[in-house]
Amino acid sequence: MSFSGRVREELAGNISTARHCQIAELAAFIGLCGTIIFNRFDRCSIKIHSENFLVARKVFTLIEKTFNIRTDISVRRNIAKQSVSYAVVVKRHQDAFRILQATKMISEPQGDSGDIHPFSPLVTQQTCCRRAFLRGAYQAAGSMSDPKKSYHFEIVCSLPEAAERIREVICSFGLDAKIVRRKKSYVVYLKEGSQIVDILNVMEAHVSLMELENVRILKEMRNSVNRKVNCETANINKTVSAAVKQVEDITYLRDTVGFDHMPDNLVEAAVARLENPDATLKELGEILDPPVGKSGINHRLRRLSEMADKVRQEQGGLL
Repeated sequence: MSFSGRVREELAGNISTARHCQIAELAAFIGLCGTIIFNRFDRCSIKIHSENFLVARKVFTLIEKTFNIRTDISVRRNIAKQSVSYAVVVKRHQDAFRILQATKMISEPQGDSGDIHPFSPLVTQQTCCRRAFLRGAYQAAGSMSDPKKSYHFEIVCSLPEAAERIREVICSFGLDAKIVRRKKSYVVYLKEGSQIVDILNVMEAHVSLMELENVRILKEMRNSVNRKVNCETANINKTVSAAVKQVEDITYLRDTVGFDHMPDNLVEAAVARLENPDATLKELGEILDPPVGKSGINHRLRRLSEMADKVRQEQGGLL
């Protein structure tokens, strides 16, 4: 099962004890994966769709617990796609109308299809209700990428007003959700790993949160090790290149002008470098008698390189 599916199943097992939170979560389900049907006599019914059995069972439980209403569940199998979809159906007009009034989708005592107002702010006034609302929104139309590959959280809406309302609820927790148009849909999304951790905490998906944090820690450790290895590799390459240049300069001086007229300390450094081409500056300084520090041996080798460059220029002038 994907990480996104594990999050959905964890949330499906989280049922709020407070009735107002149950109503908020149910409002998200109806608004995102529900269909409200009015017949020619203005009698309404509600059908809530899901491809996840645990989510469908949760919708069934929410309606029963919150309103003491028994619903029907229909199952549809798609043999070609090898998939199963579930629909929780509230057939009786009185029951459906009571649910729509409680979720603030219908305000008039006798509403019709033109009076539907999904995602009323009245059902998400309290923090706990906003958490429950986001749980329902994710289960209804949300998904996450595998955190081992990338960080991406999204909820897909068919209406821009619904997307904006979900974005506002997410942002009320200090997160920076954005909306993007994707074909005929509006997608509310988060991209940063830290914000996805926060949204899991908001929705109270604590098991998934810990799994994501473990992945983030491993990725950060791996990135840190890679940075250190790259840095050390760069330093080694730099050290090796400098040592090769030093050997070339000293060899050039030895073969052209010789060491006879050089100061003893430079000759000592030159011989030490020729005999120890792979040694670091610290190791090279310790070889000398008496030993010198890194800055001291570096100064001598730099003087030798300057002398080699000067001789090259003079030789070039003579030519």
